[in-house]
Amino acid sequence: MNETVTRLKLSFFLGLRSLRRGNIGSLVMTVVIIGMVFTNMIFLPSVITGAINLFVDQTIEYSSGNVLIEPKEDAEVIEDLEDLLARVNRAPGVLRAAPHNNIGGVMKFKGSRLAGSVIAVRPRDEALVTGVSKMIRDGQYLGEGDTGVIIIGNYVAGHKDKSEDLMPSLGGVRTGDSIDVEYTNGVTRTYRVKGIFETKSYMADQVAFITWEELESIKGQQVDQATEVLIKTVPGEDEEEVKLALIGMGIQEQIKTWHDLLGKAFAEVVQSYGVINSISTIVSIVIAIVVIFIVIMIKTLNNRRQIGILKAIGIHRTTITFSYVFQVIILAVMGIIFGLFILFALDRYFSIFPIVFPDGDIRPAFTLADIVTNAVLLFIASAIAGFIPAWQIAREEILTAMRG
Repeated sequence: MNETVTRLKLSFFLGLRSLRRGNIGSLVMTVVIIGMVFTNMIFLPSVITGAINLFVDQTIEYSSGNVLIEPKEDAEVIEDLEDLLARVNRAPGVLRAAPHNNIGGVMKFKGSRLAGSVIAVRPRDEALVTGVSKMIRDGQYLGEGDTGVIIIGNYVAGHKDKSEDLMPSLGGVRTGDSIDVEYTNGVTRTYRVKGIFETKSYMADQVAFITWEELESIKGQQVDQATEVLIKTVPGEDEEEVKLALIGMGIQEQIKTWHDLLGKAFAEVVQSYGVINSISTIVSIVIAIVVIFIVIMIKTLNNRRQIGILKAIGIHRTTITFSYVFQVIILAVMGIIFGLFILFALDRYFSIFPIVFPDGDIRPAFTLADIVTNAVLLFIASAIAGFIPAWQIAREEILTAMRG
């Protein structure tokens, strides 16, 4: 045991001494390469994680809330809405519930026709549950009791040049324009566009909103039904516990958390992204192994005579081999520290200037788990890459090594 510790100490001393006396330019270049490899190992997964987080946030903020109540399996609408809302709003962990009634219709503007979702909401409740009211690009949000007006999503409004649209649109509607809506019950209404909202969510920006009072005007009666009820939970509250509390209150409708709503499709997407992350990590590790292997191989070849002398004076070949392993570990530590500085700078930069995509602004999400995992992988890869060439040279006969 003592002999092993002594050999390791001597290996560390020889490795550190070799680095100090080595070429500074080569040392710096190796550290920079390792740092960039480490950054690459973290950066792509962080962008993918940021994209996933953005999709989840958009779903909760603009489409489903934290918890969603849908009609019973054998029903098309939620009945006795007022009674349901009263119970839900009293439930522990619930901040507010907002009903939606999606009556659907065909929107018309200057010869353009677009079938889509026209959703009746209660503006005050909606503003407490979703973030649509904060994302008005032009005009104003709906007011309580408004009739004869409508707000539409950015994708519904579209552009005059439809080639610029990502999906079918009305062809360049602006605030103040009038559009006709033909509802599924045969009623046709003309609305002034009060506002256009842009959330950058593909799901949210394809719909239009009217008030509950306008819905009752279309139906010709009071409406105590909804197609869904969105629930915003108290910040920090576990959505699953809120769901169980609502079920415990005897609510018979289908109750889903945002995670239930996204379901298996979302899990498959995350899994697919995981495959991409794994491929990126493997490629980065291979690059690191190749670079370190070449650096150490060149170094050991140049030091063959020195290695032969060390063996001649009685230093065990294991000690010599591990002196190069320690050099690699020191280089890996320095490279990872350099990579962490790069990641910190990138994190600061993207917090101010996020990556702009059509479906939102993505901020890379650097997680401690990813950093630690990739650092460990890089350590292992570096140690292997440094061990192999050193082991090959150290096992040569003394005279062969001293001849160079």
